[in-house]
This record gives sequence, structure tokens and C-alpha cells, in this order.
Amino acid sequence: MRKKIDSPQQTWRHPGGKLRECGPESLTDTELLAILISSGIKGKPAEEIAEEIFVNFGSFKGMANQPLHKFLEIKGLGNVKIIRIAAAFEIARRL
Repeated sequence: MRKKIDSPQQTWRHPGGKLRECGPESLTDTELLAILISSGIKGKPAEEIAEEIFVNFGSFKGMANQPLHKFLEIKGLGNVKIIRIAAAFEIARRL
């Protein structure tokens, strides 16, 4: 993937732009998860929801074996977002 960084202070409204411009390895775990979450809710952007998930579960590994209903306790996550995250884990497992 071609890397393009306009300046060290470049900011993106959503980490998808950062992934496109700088490559996936440039993203933090929180930013990668925020891409799966896609959009937040009023007053709580996707990155903030992702941060809360990591506070609750510690890491991707900590998230991997959680029952799906545990994610519903996090404000901003509904069935579609939880299913998207679960599908990503299953894809990774199959690699």
C-alpha cells in the first residue's frame, strides 16, 4: 500500500482516512476497532466507544471470547455493530 502523509500533525475525522493514507499498520487498536464500529452516537464518537470496549475487556484477545450480550452493556453498541465485531473475529480465526 502506498503511504502518503501530508504532515506529522495530519488529523482525520475517522480512522478510515488514516488507514487509506498511511496504511493499516499505522493505526492503534482503538482506531482499528472504531472502523468496525463505523459511526458513534450523539455525543459519543466511534473511537470513544472503542476506547470503552478496551477499558472493559483489555485487548482484542480479551474481547474475543466474550459473550455477545456483554457488549450490549456499552452505550453506543447495538446488534449490528456487535455482529460486525464478532464477524471480524471469526474471519481472523479462520486465517
